[in-house]
Amino acid sequence: MRIFKSRWFHRFARKEGITDAVLREAVARAEKGQIDADLGGEVIKQRIARPRQGKSKGYRTIILFRVGAKAFFVYGFAKSQRANINGDEEEQFKEAAKIVLSLTEHALAVRLKRGDFVEANSE
Repeated sequence: MRIFKSRWFHRFARKEGITDAVLREAVARAEKGQIDADLGGEVIKQRIARPRQGKSKGYRTIILFRVGAKAFFVYGFAKSQRANINGDEEEQFKEAAKIVLSLTEHALAVRLKRGDFVEANSE
């Protein structure tokens, strides 16, 4: 399973101190079927704990997710700052999933080189 972060999410994660290990753990839970919210269209919402705190006061992440293949973290927010995404945003994420999850390896490599996405460390 390859895990990627959008440019926006990469900055968000760095600012909030969310490590790649935490992202890998969220994807591992999803791979086991432990998905916090399946929004349909290969878009899921997973909770991530704040450093040294629990998930209930943590972050919500939006992941474009294809089982056994790839996961793209594209959006995140602190539960304390926002209750949820709205319907329009959900539809935009579903449209993005259609495009992003169908990228060929070459097209993905181009976007990685351009900086649109960053691959999460596998350590």
